[in-house]
Amino acid sequence: QVQLVESGGGLVQVGGSLRLSCAASGSIFRINAMGWYRQAPGKQRELVAIHISGGRINYADSVKGRFTISRDNAKNTVVLQMNSLKPEDTAAYYCYADSGYGSSRLGYWGQGTQVTVSS
Repeated sequence: QVQLVESGGGLVQVGGSLRLSCAASGSIFRINAMGWYRQAPGKQRELVAIHISGGRINYADSVKGRFTISRDNAKNTVVLQMNSLKPEDTAAYYCYADSGYGSSRLGYWGQGTQVTVSS
C-alpha cells in the first residue's frame, strides 16, 4: 500500500499563486508516475499535470504556462506550483501515484485539498 499526503491549497485571489505538495509513503517499490488531478463540483475529475518516470510531463491545456509540476524521485514527492490562478481553477485537487509493476501495478489517491480562487 502507498499513502499520499497532500499539503497546501486554500483561498487565494484571482492572479495569485499557490503551491501544492504531496509525499508518498508506505510500501513503495516503484513509482511510475506522480501528478495532480482536480474535481470541481458537478464535474468529472480531470488531469491537471503528471510527471512520468523518464522525464515526460503532461499538462492540461487549461493550465499550460501557469502551472509547473516538479518531482523529487529520491523523496517520493511531487509539487504543483500554480500561478496566475483563475476562478475556474477552483476545485478539490488530488495527488495521484502510479506504483508497482505488472499485476501489482496500482493507482493511489490522496485525500484531496481544496483550492478556491476568488474574483
